[in-house]
Amino acid sequence: MRLAVINLVGLSRSLLGEHMPGVTSFAEKHGLQTYAPAFPAVTCTAQSSIVTGTSPAQHGVVANGWYDRENAEVRFWKQSNHIVKGEKLWDRLRREIPSFTCAKLFWWYNMHSSVDFAITPRPIYPADGRKIFDVHTQPMKMRDEIKKDLGPFPFQAFWGPAAGIASSEWIAASAKWVEEKHSPTLSLVYLPHLDYPLQKDGPLATSIPGELRNIDKLVTDLVSYYESRSIRVLILSEYGISAVTRPIHLNHLFREKGWIQVKDELGLETLDCGASRAFAIADHQIAHIYINDASIRDEVRDLLGKTPGVDEVRSPEELWGKGIASKRGGDFVAISTADAWFTYYFWKDDTLAPDYARTIDIHRKPGYDPCELFVDPNISFPKLRIAKFLLKKKLGLRGLLDIIPLDSSLVKGSHGRDAVPDDERPVILGAKHEVTTAEDIHQAILAMFRE
Repeated sequence: MRLAVINLVGLSRSLLGEHMPGVTSFAEKHGLQTYAPAFPAVTCTAQSSIVTGTSPAQHGVVANGWYDRENAEVRFWKQSNHIVKGEKLWDRLRREIPSFTCAKLFWWYNMHSSVDFAITPRPIYPADGRKIFDVHTQPMKMRDEIKKDLGPFPFQAFWGPAAGIASSEWIAASAKWVEEKHSPTLSLVYLPHLDYPLQKDGPLATSIPGELRNIDKLVTDLVSYYESRSIRVLILSEYGISAVTRPIHLNHLFREKGWIQVKDELGLETLDCGASRAFAIADHQIAHIYINDASIRDEVRDLLGKTPGVDEVRSPEELWGKGIASKRGGDFVAISTADAWFTYYFWKDDTLAPDYARTIDIHRKPGYDPCELFVDPNISFPKLRIAKFLLKKKLGLRGLLDIIPLDSSLVKGSHGRDAVPDDERPVILGAKHEVTTAEDIHQAILAMFRE
């Protein structure tokens, strides 16, 4: 038996129906289950729970990024598979099936894992400051081979204002390419398309039906391809996306209390986490609150409890007990109300915002920034600004592509909460094993190979 697991990001029962006829038909034929989201309900945590069959208490992935206390640095969207603790799905199956091979295509924490075939986005950063879009593959020689056949990965369509269906189309094509070249026993395929419009415009936007039809066509074709090769298919999602109407700026509140330390860098402000008494690392609808001054711990929790838009405050020990997750997580974890989400913003005057704030910079920002999906509407001629930047880049000159807005009210969709309505819960289609949590998906996949 061979299996393909298609991770259709953002899919929930509320999206199935007339605009997704192919996926809906698959669900009717093979069965649909919703399950309780991982907590937090974000990509890195959910995927880690799926591939290990354990909770963050064991695998340690408490968000898409967190504050490294030892180095006094925020680290978001890191890619080493060594970050995820515990035995992985492919290692367990390899022990049981001697001929087993696994392809992991664009799932996160994909670098330096023990899978047989891997592709993940990874720019090249020369010492002169340039950034060259590329992918990292395993085995390494596969990178040049697949780019020769499929063309370069459309990085701009994977994240940023131009994010769209093209990146999912390339990933689906790469899944077929890997299947034809290597025929893996298990293929894990990540299709991110729905994440973009659902966060940017919100699940209630008039544009969403068209986006659903686009991804439905792509997924239906990929399912047909796999089934034509006698490969069974599971379709799943990591979380559903809720409509939001208000951002919450916890670091603004902390700054008013005098708890935030900023540093002047060339006339702009940056956040000095190690010198701050307390600060928030935001990730969608959850925020890790780190406290360097134990004397204000009760005051911090009291402030969080009184903040409009904060639904709940949990401690890492309550969530995960003592261990790696509590060491990585904040001293508190704030959860927003269903209609709200957390920003990372720490400046009060936009003219003093750090230079990276108006750029696409997922690693430098101390928190997740969905505004990177937008072009600042206050820029009169954004295409001209982009053209000037590209010309400077071509000439070997440095510059900032500073087109990202600082207006967080633009964001209309978010996720991260574990308490969501049933029709916004993540789904799994095609599993016979009962699935009630993200960890159960691990067992559902194992059960399919053991039938």
